[in-house]
Amino acid sequence: MARVHFANVSKRYGDVAAVDDLSLEVADGELLVLLGPSGCGKTTALRMVAGLEEVTEGSLMIGDDLVNDVDPKDRDVAMVFQSYALYPHMSVAKNIEFPLRQRKIETAERKQRALEAATTLGLEDLMDRKPGQLSGGQRQRVALARAIVRDPRVFLMDEPLSNLDAKLRVQTRGDIVALQRRLGTTTLYVTHDQVEAMTMGHRIAVMQGGRLQQVAAPQDLYERPANTFVATFLGSPGMNLIPARRQGDELVTPSGSLVVPAELSGIAPGEVTLGARPESLSLGTEGLRATVSLVEMLGAETQVHCKLEGGTTLVVRQGHDQVRPDLGHSVLVSVDPSSLHAFDAATGDRIEGSQ
Repeated sequence: MARVHFANVSKRYGDVAAVDDLSLEVADGELLVLLGPSGCGKTTALRMVAGLEEVTEGSLMIGDDLVNDVDPKDRDVAMVFQSYALYPHMSVAKNIEFPLRQRKIETAERKQRALEAATTLGLEDLMDRKPGQLSGGQRQRVALARAIVRDPRVFLMDEPLSNLDAKLRVQTRGDIVALQRRLGTTTLYVTHDQVEAMTMGHRIAVMQGGRLQQVAAPQDLYERPANTFVATFLGSPGMNLIPARRQGDELVTPSGSLVVPAELSGIAPGEVTLGARPESLSLGTEGLRATVSLVEMLGAETQVHCKLEGGTTLVVRQGHDQVRPDLGHSVLVSVDPSSLHAFDAATGDRIEGSQ
């Protein structure tokens, strides 16, 4: 096991910075999730750790070793790909054994270690099958077994659940979390799925445009986002953003005014962006004027999309037992003042002292 440390790491392709000045440490034994939309640089960062991409600037450490110029085979990391990357002509057993065969491990030890890895993932009865005879979830577990059989210092996982259906994704992400907890291997996990990130990571590093936006424990990210990008990317749906202006003791929006709560008393007069999670909004007899534009019934809850005057859309999360308004209906959206967030209207950065 080992820590992974990015120190001002950049990766450029000509004038394009895929990763820009990344400083981040993955602690020994930690499962850290790199989260962000497509093209944000998260997979490039992972591939630099694997040695599949060269570092343009900065230092990349695995344990106490500077690995900028170390060959991939000498880094002692194991990578699990989105596509499984199994050999179709080989049995499950031979696929799992393959890294050990490359290291010229003796046959008896190779078979024993492969069986132990397979048993850990419930594959011991499938050892003679070919990948084409397996389900997607089974193939992904074979890819995981092939990674853990090496007993690497670091696991690198690049969107390993993307090809699975919804039910298998839930089951397999639980398997990965349990496996990582049992083995205690430092793990860097890449995904664009914020539900995966929130349920799996000890910490989440959110990236956008090649730059690190925030790194924190999942609940801390949800409750105290550093900027409007993190606020809207985390959550399903993300945080509602409301343009406003502080005037005296009021926050004036295009659809009405709110009293400045004590938690936001430090924000200066002028333009501000307010943030509110869907669960902190409700439909009541007072609040911001809006029109219902969409109602999504999701079983245990309902999401009501309301358009404010001025065009901003808010999503209100309701319990299934609450009255559902009709499309086009005029409503008042109440905001829980104690759960409001405030962001700089120009930069999108969180205003310190808010919440």
